Amino acid sequence: MNDQETPADEIKIVTFTLGSRNFGIDMRSLIEIREWAEPTPLPGVPGYILGVTNLRGTVVPVIGLADRLGWTPSEIHARSCVLVVNIAGKQAGFLVDEVDDIVAIQESAIQAAPDVELQESNVISGLIQITARARDGSEPSAQMVLLLDLDALSITRHLDLAA
Repeated sequence: MNDQETPADEIKIVTFTLGSRNFGIDMRSLIEIREWAEPTPLPGVPGYILGVTNLRGTVVPVIGLADRLGWTPSEIHARSCVLVVNIAGKQAGFLVDEVDDIVAIQESAIQAAPDVELQESNVISGLIQITARARDGSEPSAQMVLLLDLDALSITRHLDLAA
């Protein structure tokens, strides 16, 4: 029996877009996906912290993920949403342009990230090629997805300030 690819090697990722880029995060970190609602702004925090929102009695900072990565800030539109995640025991919400899908992948298929156009390349834990559903009904296509390392986004020191 071949144990190299057991079901334990399979993880689920949530894929989403920022501009024209495809990203994914480990589903185990996701608490919920929320519709965009304007957060309450806070003074004296980094520009990528858009404010805070109330999630069932817990104050959760909302981070503009594109801003945090050093890119042009996301424009709010009908499909904008917030991925509420758990990072090192703290909750944070990330503004993304659109959630695409939940995909099962093999951890062994994740490739190391080469140098990419991020100011902090260590925020990418790896890359995976997936077959993505087409929204317009056309044939599914292969997409390269950048897997985010939430811990490496190093926002936890600012989470304490925001919360």
